[in-house]
Amino acid sequence: MNKRCLEILESSKKYGWVLEPESKEIMRLCGLATTRFAWLRSPADVEQARGDISFPAIVKVVSPEIMHKSESGGIVTSIMSDDEVAKAFSDLSGLKGFAGIIVEEMASGAEVIIGGKKDPQFGKVVMIGIGGTSVEIYRDVAMRLAPVSHRESMAAIESLRGIELLRGHRGRPRVDLEALAGFFSLFSRSFVGLGDGVESIDLNPVICNGDRMIIADARIIL
Repeated sequence: MNKRCLEILESSKKYGWVLEPESKEIMRLCGLATTRFAWLRSPADVEQARGDISFPAIVKVVSPEIMHKSESGGIVTSIMSDDEVAKAFSDLSGLKGFAGIIVEEMASGAEVIIGGKKDPQFGKVVMIGIGGTSVEIYRDVAMRLAPVSHRESMAAIESLRGIELLRGHRGRPRVDLEALAGFFSLFSRSFVGLGDGVESIDLNPVICNGDRMIIADARIIL
């Protein structure tokens, strides 16, 4: 395992989970792409970032006491200027445990959900499914024992009922399923490689457009 991954996991034990910017850093170190983002921890960071942020952007609170940001009012979308970033920082700074904000690019494409969990009976299990607002309703997911090969990853993807959504149904962004299978296979190997101290990982959503797969949100539970 990468030394920096070990450092992040060790320093996060006091929380029981890994903050989003560091979860994304771990995913990057594993070779999995994420949205471009900046972690701004102070007003000075906000001022220093002026001119360096691409818009439109999304702002999300960073706090060890807020795991579900949307439920706590910790997300501001469609940010269009540096002044709006500064306002979002000020507005979110009153939230419990405030440790700064993430400012990240707004990516577009088909959404999938990818995750892994440590099952008491089967060991490490990974899943992939159709993401977006309907994920909790349809629960269109495929689960496999980790790690999974490229071939097994493709079989899991092709078993999804909503696969036509990934093939560009009715003008939706078309996803390179071979590239997605490679991404899922690498994730499964990374999940195993991070060791038994990781209870679960949720990547929701992963934005897919052509052969580009980028993690928009990541959560690692220890």
